[in-house]
Amino acid sequence: MKAHILIAFGTAAALSVAGPAVAQSKAPDPARLKTTVERLVSFGTRHTLSSATDPKRGIGAARKWSADEFARIAKSCGGCLTVETVADRFSGPRAPDGVEVVDVLAIQRGTGNPNDVVIVAGHIDSRVSDVMDFTSDAPGANDDGSGTALVIEAARVLAGERFDGTIVYALLSGEEQGLWGGKLLAATAKARGWNVRAMLNNDIVGNTLGTNGQIVDQRIRVFSEGIQSSADIKGALARRGIGGEDDSPSRALAKKIDGIAENTPSIGLDVFAVRRPDRFGRGGDHTPLLEAGYPAVRFSVGIENYDRQHQDLRTEGGRVYGDTVDAMDFGYLAKVTALNVAALREIASAPSAPATVSLDGAVSSDTRVTWDAVPGATAYRVRWRRADAQEWTDSRIVTGATETLLKDVIVDDTFIGVAALSATGAESLVTFGGMAPRR
Repeated sequence: MKAHILIAFGTAAALSVAGPAVAQSKAPDPARLKTTVERLVSFGTRHTLSSATDPKRGIGAARKWSADEFARIAKSCGGCLTVETVADRFSGPRAPDGVEVVDVLAIQRGTGNPNDVVIVAGHIDSRVSDVMDFTSDAPGANDDGSGTALVIEAARVLAGERFDGTIVYALLSGEEQGLWGGKLLAATAKARGWNVRAMLNNDIVGNTLGTNGQIVDQRIRVFSEGIQSSADIKGALARRGIGGEDDSPSRALAKKIDGIAENTPSIGLDVFAVRRPDRFGRGGDHTPLLEAGYPAVRFSVGIENYDRQHQDLRTEGGRVYGDTVDAMDFGYLAKVTALNVAALREIASAPSAPATVSLDGAVSSDTRVTWDAVPGATAYRVRWRRADAQEWTDSRIVTGATETLLKDVIVDDTFIGVAALSATGAESLVTFGGMAPRR
């Protein structure tokens, strides 16, 4: 894999001591989101095989404009973002002659361990009915101009704030050709030694009118995997043995986002936490992150309009086809952006999740819980629930220790996990408890 710097502002040292946290008064702006999507559409097509050098039309012009937007945000916050590109060459059935795939990244360096990373992503490429057609206009307003606009707007809203973890704002290419931008991002994370706390993939997040005429404007679907795709057979069987199918890191992330939505009613969204990795038989750029072992989820609208996805621009029998701006709801997109921003704030402000949590309580009425210490954690929250429930119901705060005894909590009947807490109360993902090592 090759990588090259597009734009950089300030030194690493300067970024790690960015100015004081700004007041959290900025909110996602529907008008700004619309302007961003309209600008993306103006490039005609953003097909990955379109021109990478034309200054006005094609994927190259769109990527440059997006990088310039990140650079403008970076300038406004005194260099709080480093803007760069990473690139590699891919080939496959949808690019038989090969193509350079370029991801645009804006990195907001954390004040703690800079390799503790939270990623928010969308894909910038677009397509029409024929995936090999890279010359026809492919507006890609909702798929995935909506996700791209969300990522840029999240960077604007969060610019200048300080977090323990690093936030990476990622605009990915090559999704329609084979999730190549996601694969490049996963490879970049591995090569740089990132500890990815979470990856939020936003793909088709800007419409509320479904193909069937139904309007769904108060719900967002968040997809997560159960058994980890990165697990080998032994690992999958081990998780099955402890009953952890509903508590993988990805599933814990989805539950975290659901909790944030419930605790922030001003956002106005209900999280429909779908217990599968993606829509039925389909995939997205979070998939390569899951395959690399990172917690990742996909955000997608509460109801899809299939006439407005992957379609040539046309009208047939009075029915309009094509992914155009007029089919979007920017007030709704602003709410989805606000939920992403709230999740980024929480996860980037918290310590990392404990690496392992062990339970010891076989043939006992009590359960001893032990876990790995987490750098920067000031306390831990031990959570538990009955084994026939999906959501945590009970908890205990533990300070100054990495173990606790749950009296009269029978491990056979109970699921248990532990999260790390910051001094401000920000909470990590919950690490599910497994069997303690045999002595």
